[in-house]
Amino acid sequence: MANGTKILVIEDEPGLVMTLTDRLEAEGYQCESRTDGVAGLEAAHSRAFSLIVLDVMLPGKSGFDVCKELRANGDKTPVIMLTARGQIDDRVLGLKLGADDYLSKPFEMAELLARIEALLRRSEFRSPAELSESGRASSQDARIWERAAARGRVDYGAFVADFATGIIEREGETYPLSGQEYKLLAYLAEHPNEVFSRDKLLDAVWGYGSEVTTRTVDVHVAWIRRKIGDAELIPRHILTVRGLGYRFVP
Repeated sequence: MANGTKILVIEDEPGLVMTLTDRLEAEGYQCESRTDGVAGLEAAHSRAFSLIVLDVMLPGKSGFDVCKELRANGDKTPVIMLTARGQIDDRVLGLKLGADDYLSKPFEMAELLARIEALLRRSEFRSPAELSESGRASSQDARIWERAAARGRVDYGAFVADFATGIIEREGETYPLSGQEYKLLAYLAEHPNEVFSRDKLLDAVWGYGSEVTTRTVDVHVAWIRRKIGDAELIPRHILTVRGLGYRFVP
């Protein structure tokens, strides 16, 4: 998938720009970078990219403004936003503005690569009809995340989920959720004790159907379980229902 795939990195930290572009190019991606929001938006408008890695804090124009303008102009290029660890409110806001996922700094490069691959698979399998519907889907998604954010802090006993900030608190530690982790947990928590198939979760959370491997759901469930402290063999909150899918137990 990486061969010939073009990625735009909009980031103003020189060291991180070098690290990202070197690693992405080593993985076979074609990479361009811009160090401010204005130049980044111009680049995104002037040529086609398969994905954009977008920092929130940028000179000239913030990452939020860049993402908002891209979506307002009908550009559905997948966007992964990068936020500083302290920018907790920024995570949910990024999703509302149309970002597809986010990671908080510092992050593991392997996780960023995994999320890039997942979003590229999503784009690859979406039909023209699905792409034309993506604006309406984004609006529906935003309402789901807004409802989650309105719930604020929810204490589940072993952990606290702060849906307003995208943070898990457990045993005195904090664990930021990525964008897709947040969406998946929010969706499951909104429907406690209901069983959802992997295909249903792909459609509801990622926005695509069963053409894409359901392994994506399993991987994200595993990541969430680690953060909320669910035992790997006998989880307490996100249960695997054999032959059916997953169920969230508050």
